[in-house]
Amino acid sequence: MKRHIVRLLGLGVLSFLALQLFFGLRIAGMALLDPQSTAFQRSEAWRLLTEKGQILWSQEWVDDEAIAAHLKRAVIASEDAGFVDHSGIEWDAIEKAWDRNQRAEARAEQRAARQPNRVVTAKVVGGSTITQQLAKNLMLSGERTVLRKAQEAVLTVWLELFLPKRRILAIYLNNVEWGEGVFGAQAAARHYFRVDAGKLGPEAAARLAVMLPAPKRFEQRPGSAYVTGRAATIVARMGAVALP
Repeated sequence: MKRHIVRLLGLGVLSFLALQLFFGLRIAGMALLDPQSTAFQRSEAWRLLTEKGQILWSQEWVDDEAIAAHLKRAVIASEDAGFVDHSGIEWDAIEKAWDRNQRAEARAEQRAARQPNRVVTAKVVGGSTITQQLAKNLMLSGERTVLRKAQEAVLTVWLELFLPKRRILAIYLNNVEWGEGVFGAQAAARHYFRVDAGKLGPEAAARLAVMLPAPKRFEQRPGSAYVTGRAATIVARMGAVALP
C-alpha cells in the first residue's frame, strides 16, 4: 500500500514537471514565433458562440515597431509602472493588494451584518504585473485558486527567463482584450479611433490604457468622465516611463 502511494506521488511529480517543461518550451518558442491565440481568447470565442450564436472577432497581429510608443508608455504607466525594472512579480504590490482586499472583505462583512437580507460582496483588487497578466491570459483558465496562482507564478518566471521585456510587451499588446471580441492594439486602434496602432497619439493611447482593467464595461462609454479624467492622469505620467 505504501509503495503504491509513493508510486502515485512520483507519477504526480513527474507529470507536474513534464507540464512545466511543456510550458517552458512553448514560451521559449515565442521568442521567434507569434502565439496564434491565448487560452483566454479561446474561452471568449466559445462564450460568444454559445451565448450569441456567432463569433464577432477583430484581431490583427502587428510587429513591435508598428505599435506607437505612446501606447506602450500609456499601458506601462497605467498597468505596471515598474515593468522595465522588476523580474515579473512585484511582491510589495501583491502585499498591498492583499491588505486592501482584507480591508474590503472586513467592510463587506460589516455591511452584511447591518443588512442581513442583502448580499454584499467585497471588491477584489489585484496586484498583477504585465508579465503576470500575460502568463494568465496565454495558458490558464479564469478560475481563482491557489494552484492556478502558483502556476501563474511559474509561467511568469518562464516568460521573464526566456523573453526580453520588449517581446513580452509586444505579445501582451497584441493579445490583450479591448472590448468584446476586440483583441490587440491594432484592432483597438481601428475600432475606437479609426487609425492604425502606430498612429495613436498620447490622448488616444491613454484612453485605451484606461480601458484595460474592464474593457467590456468601458467600451460602452469610452468617452465617460472617468475615462477622460483617468486618461489625463496617464498622459501626465507617460513622460517619465522608460521603454524596454
